[in-house]
Amino acid sequence: MSVRSTNVTGPGVKPDARYGSVLASKFINCLMYDGKKAISEKIFYGAMDIIAKRLPEESPVKVFETAVNNVKPLVEVKSRRVGGANYQVPVQVKPNRQQSLAIRWVLEATRKKSGRPMKERLANELMDAFKREGAAMTVRENTHRMAEANKAFAHFAW
Repeated sequence: MSVRSTNVTGPGVKPDARYGSVLASKFINCLMYDGKKAISEKIFYGAMDIIAKRLPEESPVKVFETAVNNVKPLVEVKSRRVGGANYQVPVQVKPNRQQSLAIRWVLEATRKKSGRPMKERLANELMDAFKREGAAMTVRENTHRMAEANKAFAHFAW
């Protein structure tokens, strides 16, 4: 019997070249469009350089990992049909899904902004998430608020 590791990125994901972080590698892969990994790496590492300049007392990879961890949701709501009515039932989020939702929300928030280069937008969103602010944190708070409002239906959870 194998012991389950704490790595939630999935099998086959190798650490990135600069920081040796599996989470950074996963993030780069999610940032990528049309298989253009070199471009997504340039954007990610550019954002890390901006973070290093703006927050010299912090390691940029530590800022990145803390930002992703801050955005991870603990609960979410899922639709459940019971007796002809649909209920929004709060359920706990598994670690794999927590990580993928956090990455997705950070990238969505970054892509919605306009007028600046992608690396600057990404750096700003990561620094905001590090400080528990920004659009990605708002999505997380809204998700938690929705689950809190519907906790009366928690007994419908499957």
